[in-house]
Amino acid sequence: MIVLFCAFLLIADSTQCVLLPTPPPTVMDVPNDNGHALDITWEPSHAESSGLVTAYEVWRSESRTGPFELRGATPPGLCEYRDRGDKDPASSNHFPSGRPYIYFIRTVGKNEQADSRYSAEVAATGQWYHKGKTPVLIGTLLFSALALYFVQIARKGKKLYIRPLAGISAVDEAIGRATEMGKPILYLLGSGSASGIATIASYAILGRVARKTAEYRTRLMVPCKDPVVMTVAQETVKGAYAEAGQPDAYDEDSVFYITSMQFAFVAAVSGIMLREKPATNFYMGSFYAESLFLAETGSSAGSIQISGTEQVAQIPFFVVATDYTLIGEELFAASAYLGGDPLLLGTLKAQDYAKAVLMFILAAGALSITLGWSWFAQLFKVAL
Repeated sequence: MIVLFCAFLLIADSTQCVLLPTPPPTVMDVPNDNGHALDITWEPSHAESSGLVTAYEVWRSESRTGPFELRGATPPGLCEYRDRGDKDPASSNHFPSGRPYIYFIRTVGKNEQADSRYSAEVAATGQWYHKGKTPVLIGTLLFSALALYFVQIARKGKKLYIRPLAGISAVDEAIGRATEMGKPILYLLGSGSASGIATIASYAILGRVARKTAEYRTRLMVPCKDPVVMTVAQETVKGAYAEAGQPDAYDEDSVFYITSMQFAFVAAVSGIMLREKPATNFYMGSFYAESLFLAETGSSAGSIQISGTEQVAQIPFFVVATDYTLIGEELFAASAYLGGDPLLLGTLKAQDYAKAVLMFILAAGALSITLGWSWFAQLFKVAL
């Protein structure tokens, strides 16, 4: 009797160690992608609940005759895998689009393994349109329509209302103050490159300041940290003097290069401030650790100071040390304010309307979530 009982235990234990193959996996093309990935799913093994399964391996081949390569593995309980590769043919993990593949799942146990049957041939294909980003498309089309509408209105000569900014409104006042005091104006383009967005916006402001200084015959000083920035600034100031009808008043030495070393540039400009005592200082562009040094020196020299930068970390220093500050995107809006270009004015007006629409959507979204209306938030869901 004892012998029969022991034999029964051995037989029962041996049956528990047998891993039966899982059904063939289901392979599907990943939607809304560029065609270099497939999703593989399969049924869990019957032995998973007994703790006999250690992993599931995903094997792939271009034909049923092989050879098969291991693409990845998942732990017990996870019966899905995304086989993703690179678009570059030179990559070792190249995943060509449009090529059919066959998969099988290998269930790995502690002492054995079992292979499923082969899946059907499935090829990864790319889609020309990502359906999950429809809200982005709608928003882009609406903003483009607003921009085109306001640009056309501005080109027809209709005056567009632009919300006033204190820093921009003070530009003419600061130039007039320098003219009355008979002192120069100092303009700094920052430490950014000539192709930087903040530097390009600063060029537009510099052109407006230079036109006014040409009309009032006020001395303008533009020390530069980058030789390319200096070259563009020279052409900007020269063109502004020509537009003002004062080409002979342009001084080639008004725009000059100092050095590309950060704090050597700060020392040189600080010396200019203390010697020349400019009536107005403009800081427009990308500024970094030098911002507070320059602003404090200008303040001690008694200058009215107007600043603007897109560097968020430097804005607090300009706020406390200068008289007027253009915060963030206000620097880019200043070119539209001061230049009066219909294209810039129309775009700026469209941005204001787009911000109002976004604020309304945020308020409506917060209210809908509070009331439990999840459908409203789903309308604006964007897939990555």
